[in-house]
Amino acid sequence: MDQLEDSIGIEAPPATVWALVSDVRRMAEWSPQVTSTRIKDGAEPGEGVAFTNRNQHGELEWTTHARIVRFEPEQEIAFRVEENWAVWSFHLAPSDTGTVLTQRRATPDGISELSRELTEGFLGGMEAFTASLRDGMRQTLTGIKATAEA
Repeated sequence: MDQLEDSIGIEAPPATVWALVSDVRRMAEWSPQVTSTRIKDGAEPGEGVAFTNRNQHGELEWTTHARIVRFEPEQEIAFRVEENWAVWSFHLAPSDTGTVLTQRRATPDGISELSRELTEGFLGGMEAFTASLRDGMRQTLTGIKATAEA
């Protein structure tokens, strides 16, 4: 599971889409797994900023800690999750009708052993959880599209 990726066309300019995805505090509005996000010390989103996510999958709830590792206005935001080493990102590209938004989950350093154990023991196993992540990406992108186009 090196990388998961999904894209969607949005009929809104990159600046509009960027205003949504660059504020990680809004992710709970669209993600079926994230229930809340808090930025450390009340900072504004930007490179190096740390934050926590509260997540839910079925009845299981947990907290993750992340840091924004790339923050290029109207182009890309990426953050690395400490617990599992995954790097989540949103890439924006202008299109003839607005913006193509791509969400990725990359694991350039693999997945932590703790994450593997928890996934196997509590999240239905790697295959099932990966399918859930793919579905969640589609839901997230669809939600961002609806908000941007509203």
